[in-house]
Amino acid sequence: MNDAHGSMTNILIEELDERASLISGSNKQLLQMEGLDASFDAVFFVGYHAYEGNADGVMNHTIYGGAVTEIKRNGEVVGETAINAGIAGAYGVPVALVVGDDVLCREAQHFLGNIETVAVKEAIDRFAAKLLTPKRSQKLIKEAAQRALARLDEMKLHRIAGPIEFEITTKLTSMAHMCTLFPTVERRGPKVVAVRSDCYLEAYRQLLGCLIISGATARGWL
Repeated sequence: MNDAHGSMTNILIEELDERASLISGSNKQLLQMEGLDASFDAVFFVGYHAYEGNADGVMNHTIYGGAVTEIKRNGEVVGETAINAGIAGAYGVPVALVVGDDVLCREAQHFLGNIETVAVKEAIDRFAAKLLTPKRSQKLIKEAAQRALARLDEMKLHRIAGPIEFEITTKLTSMAHMCTLFPTVERRGPKVVAVRSDCYLEAYRQLLGCLIISGATARGWL
């Protein structure tokens, strides 16, 4: 299990099943996918969000909301669900379950097909939603997880063939400017940069590097 939202210290390890292990804390080269390798049978995305600009998704953002307005992968707008599913696909691991609001569930099915999804809230606005109770949500998630594991042979890999290009629209021009410290980054406009590689994991690491330096730029550290 990888705790990878906000401070990345949200999950109480004392409440986990004793068979579980937990990755907690920040500074991870694969961020939300840290710890994944080819030995896994499937991954579950729990508590994910729709990408920034996707309808009125609750807390819609793309990986790092303070730095990113939009990310395109090979020309298509994507969010953390599709981006991270590509990492899983690179390791030969399918995404079997996605949990979030109704906007996120539709987004996941668009990119990943007939996987299991659970909408634990209905989006009203970025800051408002119609919620299920925790007990009801837990029941639905447990049932969906059981169905997902029973259907693994139906789950398709989200494998993206190279070359892979991520185009990033940053919040500020200074962010795009400082991203060009990396020699592999192409600046395409005042707020737009792009990275590319034949390897999905390498392209992702370049993307993450741009987000990290953008965040530092926003705080005036550089």
